[in-house]
Amino acid sequence: MGMIGGGPGAFIGPVHRIAAELDREIELVAGSFSSDADRSRQAGEIYRVDPKRAYPDLPSMLSGEAARDDGIDFVTIATPNHNHLSAASMALESGIAVLSDKPATATFGEAKTLAAIIQRSGCAYGLTYTYSGYPLVREARARIAAGALGTVRKVIVEYAQGWLAGAAAGKQAEWRTNPAQAGEGGAIADIGVHAFHLAEFVTGLNVTQLLADLAAVVPDRALDDDCQLLLRFDNGARGMLLASQIMIGERNALRLRVYGDKGALSWSQESPNCLTLNHADNRTELLQTGDATLGSDAGWASRMPGGHPEGYLEAFANLYRDFARQLRGESGSLLPGIEDGLRGMALIHLAVTASQEEAGWINFEV
Repeated sequence: MGMIGGGPGAFIGPVHRIAAELDREIELVAGSFSSDADRSRQAGEIYRVDPKRAYPDLPSMLSGEAARDDGIDFVTIATPNHNHLSAASMALESGIAVLSDKPATATFGEAKTLAAIIQRSGCAYGLTYTYSGYPLVREARARIAAGALGTVRKVIVEYAQGWLAGAAAGKQAEWRTNPAQAGEGGAIADIGVHAFHLAEFVTGLNVTQLLADLAAVVPDRALDDDCQLLLRFDNGARGMLLASQIMIGERNALRLRVYGDKGALSWSQESPNCLTLNHADNRTELLQTGDATLGSDAGWASRMPGGHPEGYLEAFANLYRDFARQLRGESGSLLPGIEDGLRGMALIHLAVTASQEEAGWINFEV
């Protein structure tokens, strides 16, 4: 693979590299790691890439790799949101597959443009909604699809952080609170789309209506940092989504609860190796990563025997394994794609607009 972004000081670039190479199916061999040629060269040294393949810009990487017999098979986009469309379109139009950080683009309009480019190119495209890679998230999805909860009635998903409760200090905070780089949304785009995707991925349901209340709580902040949404799903279920980055003391508290007419389940990203099932007869069942009773999707996504914790990097690596499956033409991938990207961008646009206009309940339309 080649990487776009992920230069010195980036958080997500090293995560992508570790996740991609964990199972030795993929190797990082090239990159345009920064818009600054010297920083791209420095990143190449850090990643131990051949200096000739640490390119000063993306066009140079695409042309340079195309001229090699061992050129890249795909690119990973690990940049702030405002670069996603241009980077993806250049790669796709060069016949190179793309795996991108979420959200798909900076704006909903850009996402529609990207969808057309993907269709026209015929190249593979995936999005790293990381939490869909956890074994027990995939088990929850399979159990709901098999009817373990009966008819889903209620969905509650929360993503609470506190790291932006004060001034946005440092590279990671600054770009996320800058509309020129982050796009239409703040917390709703950074973590709200993760919560939204998790709810739809696990339940198999689609949101059809929403009521949004977004705010920039920290003074002089340009984008939202605190979000509450009420949701209605296509089967009649009701739901709630909370996404906030101003909740002091919270680290990465993503939690999903789903309630049906026969049972309920709950999962927390900070305790990812446990899935709780509550049955209508008052029994509580605790499933753990590595259990023999887990289904094929969870089993494939697990690497270690029970009792050995698996976490964020392993979940991220599962998305790369899914993408490798797609590139080899194999079945079984659960990797999110452009359809998920369009729904995520629609969520951001609709929630921001509806909150600003105090529109009340609106239809969710992509």
